[in-house]
Amino acid sequence: MAYTIRLEPSGHQFSARADENLLDAAARHGLTLPYGCRNGQCGSCKARLRDGRVAYPDPEALPGLTADELQAGYALLCQARPASDLALEVSEIQTADGLRPQRFAARVAGLERLNHDVMRVQLQLPRDRRLPFFAGQYIDIVTRSGHRRAFSLANPPHDDRTIDLHVRYVAGGEFTEHVFNRMRVGEVLQVDGPRGTFFLREQGSAPVLLVAGGTGFAPVKAILEHAFHVGLERPLQLYWGVRAVRDLYLAALPERWAREHANFGYVPVLSEPRPEDAWGGRTGFVHEALLADHPDPAAFEVYACGPPVMVKAVHAALTAAGLPPARFFSDAFEFGALSDGKK
Repeated sequence: MAYTIRLEPSGHQFSARADENLLDAAARHGLTLPYGCRNGQCGSCKARLRDGRVAYPDPEALPGLTADELQAGYALLCQARPASDLALEVSEIQTADGLRPQRFAARVAGLERLNHDVMRVQLQLPRDRRLPFFAGQYIDIVTRSGHRRAFSLANPPHDDRTIDLHVRYVAGGEFTEHVFNRMRVGEVLQVDGPRGTFFLREQGSAPVLLVAGGTGFAPVKAILEHAFHVGLERPLQLYWGVRAVRDLYLAALPERWAREHANFGYVPVLSEPRPEDAWGGRTGFVHEALLADHPDPAAFEVYACGPPVMVKAVHAALTAAGLPPARFFSDAFEFGALSDGKK
């Protein structure tokens, strides 16, 4: 059985089978809706259900949707299946045809330890191939066992001589154990992308707050380098939350940006500084530092990327303080031995 799905305010319609999620059904009809992790964790694909009913494969496992949001009529498009005709309030993502995901082989061109647990992996595409993407998007690495590991692109689109990934070590992780212990320059990887809707909405005029946790710095780096390259004049401020000084890999880079760009500000925040850090900067949780500086975030656009617990804390704190939900964009990273990519 197929149902009719109507999108508001665009008025676009598409059909969805009862056994497919709404995100996949929309993509099948050439419509791109917001998404991030695609497994119900991050909440990036939330939409308000204006009419109709949806069902979930596991209604008890929806970490990206709070009980209040569920009660208020929100649905997770990556998990929700239609149980009737639907009307959904959701902002569609306008993308070019050239940005549709593609599968290709890429060769490892470089490996560089950026700190104690982050490796820069540089991938070289075939000479006759190019990967168009929006700064902030990610790719999937398809392992030999057939598993997918998602990693954000750390380089901006204009600097695409190589694809740069920031891979954080996860003990026991199938892919990261290989990256840190066995990977060699020249190795060929299967890549699928670009994916994701975490990228700067350049047509906006609001000042921008970017919040990174750990290697969430990778897509934020790409977004900022793209913004500088195109001459974006909107105020941009980065809050980067990590545990200790040693976790601020490439720390000199945002410091240099702050010197070179009058519209950019940088605030590193340590949650567990070590005695040897002799840290005199901000401490605590990154969302608390942001709110202390911007107690009324209603006029901003916010882009948050990092562990799910951080992204959820940023979202909850800022929306409670007045940030319109439509101005919050996120990508939540999941780490684990069986899923050791960014998601």
